[in-house]
Amino acid sequence: MAKPYSTGHIGAVASNFTEMRLAGAVKEQLVELACAEIRRFVPEMEAATLSQDPERKTLDDPFRTRLNYNRTRELMIDEIDAVESVGSAAVQAGISQVETYLSKLVYHAEAAAEKDRVATIKPRHLEIAVAGMGMGSGSDSDDDESFAEVAQTEEFVISQGGGILTESSLLSLAKTHAKMPVTKDAVEELIETYYMVVEQLESDIRSNTQFGGNPVHFIESITKMQTLMSLGWMRAMLSKAAENARERGYKRIDVDQIVHLDPFA
Repeated sequence: MAKPYSTGHIGAVASNFTEMRLAGAVKEQLVELACAEIRRFVPEMEAATLSQDPERKTLDDPFRTRLNYNRTRELMIDEIDAVESVGSAAVQAGISQVETYLSKLVYHAEAAAEKDRVATIKPRHLEIAVAGMGMGSGSDSDDDESFAEVAQTEEFVISQGGGILTESSLLSLAKTHAKMPVTKDAVEELIETYYMVVEQLESDIRSNTQFGGNPVHFIESITKMQTLMSLGWMRAMLSKAAENARERGYKRIDVDQIVHLDPFA
């Protein structure tokens, strides 16, 4: 029977998610909870794996396709200089890094395609995504520097009408308007919600102009769009989320405070 995680190891992993100290008893409980989570999800993963391929003999991730482990490791080995090998943790981190990078590219290319009102992502949409993420077509070294900057700040311009909204600018807004830090998940949820609201307002504006809708509704939609573009909507969302977090005794805004807000209020 496999040994459970050590309290020291769990404590080191958990320290990535908080700046506070973890009591010894808390580490012991975290070990038990982590092992219980494995006991919960592995049978589900096994059943889902076999439902996709009844003949499969190896547990797989049936819920998503991941980058090939060995190929990623080989590519990483080609790039190392001062160390001799690439460990498993580094490969896993590399896979997550590249998958996150790909997801951002596809997400923003998809947004560009939707703006063109087409259902296929084409090269021009990918070019828009690359340009928006600050990755020009310069030298390889320039690309590497741009990629490092994107990976660190995860910036992408999604507002051009009076304000530039990026993940880093959201963190700055949170300091001035929410007066508390915001988690990465909350920032991503805010940006996704922003896109959803913009898309809905664009649809309302098109409907009103094309079908002779009520001019009052048209003016209201334009006003709301101006608020979105000037980041007034984002400031209001951050303030409401911070208020909800404080009411619950939290010291930072997490995704739970975002998903329960009405973005159209």
